Amino acid sequence: MKVIAKINNNSSVEFSPDGKTPLKGSISSEKFEIEMIQQKDKELLISRDGKKHIARLLAIDSENKTVTIKIDGDRFEVKLTDEYDVLLQSLGMDAASTKKVNELKAPMPGVVVDIVVGVGDSVVKDDPLVVLEAMKMENMLKSPSEGVIKSINIKKGDTVEKNRILVNFK
Repeated sequence: MKVIAKINNNSSVEFSPDGKTPLKGSISSEKFEIEMIQQKDKELLISRDGKKHIARLLAIDSENKTVTIKIDGDRFEVKLTDEYDVLLQSLGMDAASTKKVNELKAPMPGVVVDIVVGVGDSVVKDDPLVVLEAMKMENMLKSPSEGVIKSINIKKGDTVEKNRILVNFK
């Protein structure tokens, strides 16, 4: 699979990662291999062609397939695009055209039985967020998308109406 890495919204590099490890592959038909020497938290000590580098992960935006890293003090924002992204974009179905969900609303009137997450928690699609009792049944309300909990607008025992915003996402 070929992947295009756009660096700092400027230059682009096409590479093909090895199926087993992203630290091996080819760039413009030239083979490369990066050796990981040490890993500590979000920092790596790596080696390429005998030269050692410190790489630090600063941020990951999985929705936009963007990674911000710092290598030897230089900051790089890398946006990855693969052949599937190109195909989806050509069909008008790329990630940019999908609507990001910023809130969870009550699908029906009910009573809040439990709140499973807290402000600042990272969630992925279908993670449980809130338990809402309606018509003597408990309903687990799940995350509609990936995100971070920005605010929780309810507390245990609250009675909520349909469409009330329960949780906001960043």
